[in-house]
Amino acid sequence: MATAAYEQLKLHITPEKFYVEACDDGADDVLTIDRVSTEVTLAVKKDVPPSAVTRPIFGILGTIHLVAGNYLIVITKKIKVGEFFSHVIWKATDFDVLSYKKTMLHLTDIQLQDNKTFLAMLNHVLNVDGFYFSTTYDLTHTLQRLSNTSPEFQEMSLLERADQRFVWNGHLLRELSAQPEVHRFALPVLHGFITMHSCSINGKYFDWILISRRSCFRAGVRYYVRGIDSEGHAANFVETEQIVHYNGSKASFVQTRGSIPVFWSQRPNLKYKPLPQISKVANHMDGFQRHFDSQVIIYGKQVIINL
Repeated sequence: MATAAYEQLKLHITPEKFYVEACDDGADDVLTIDRVSTEVTLAVKKDVPPSAVTRPIFGILGTIHLVAGNYLIVITKKIKVGEFFSHVIWKATDFDVLSYKKTMLHLTDIQLQDNKTFLAMLNHVLNVDGFYFSTTYDLTHTLQRLSNTSPEFQEMSLLERADQRFVWNGHLLRELSAQPEVHRFALPVLHGFITMHSCSINGKYFDWILISRRSCFRAGVRYYVRGIDSEGHAANFVETEQIVHYNGSKASFVQTRGSIPVFWSQRPNLKYKPLPQISKVANHMDGFQRHFDSQVIIYGKQVIINL
């Protein structure tokens, strides 16, 4: 059983520090972030000043450095997707981006405008639908991968054991990931689609779960991102898992999809369907080999379909 992330949190804000208090039963930990030095430490509840402004949050997405300095990104709203195997799955629906700096007086007019632009870009991404998480279940791995793990793996925190292909806030959590003692405050977030339904066929009732995991490597919109990179990551790669839970038994069927694993592009122009452009200088076989070597290691033998 993985070490669960904290589920109930309170954010306390003072001019000097952010305090993230764990409110789960029996928890006394408080994650402290110095707004000046950016130092991250672990404290206890009695260290939180009574003068702090307090609000509930549902997770830490991470931190990011922009022109004005560091920002803390937290989950402020969530909705319940459902439960399976006694684990609750949540969808994050709103976020807040909090500046470490108390004022913007240290910025020039150009820097202010640049920072405003980057904040708008960040909020645009955060407003995209499809961010999911669980504080107790590892959403980044299939049932098959989880069933083949060692006892040591199962004792790891959700952040340590997560498949980095599907942790969309992995870069934002880099400061927390460097300190194992604060890993219970670090929440791996998946991007994709999750749905759960109770079904009946011929009078037999079962649970059907669908999980689509988008890879954070070479993600992008159609036409602008095609082919593979030098490490063999295919553009817009998605791992889709269908799970059936019936009478205590579990079955899983996994499919993957991705762009054709060679070096090619298809930039938009005035044509309805731009012609694909195949690179004349890249080593296609090397990238192709890297892609399928990885696929075979992770998933086993492949059946490849041209869509």
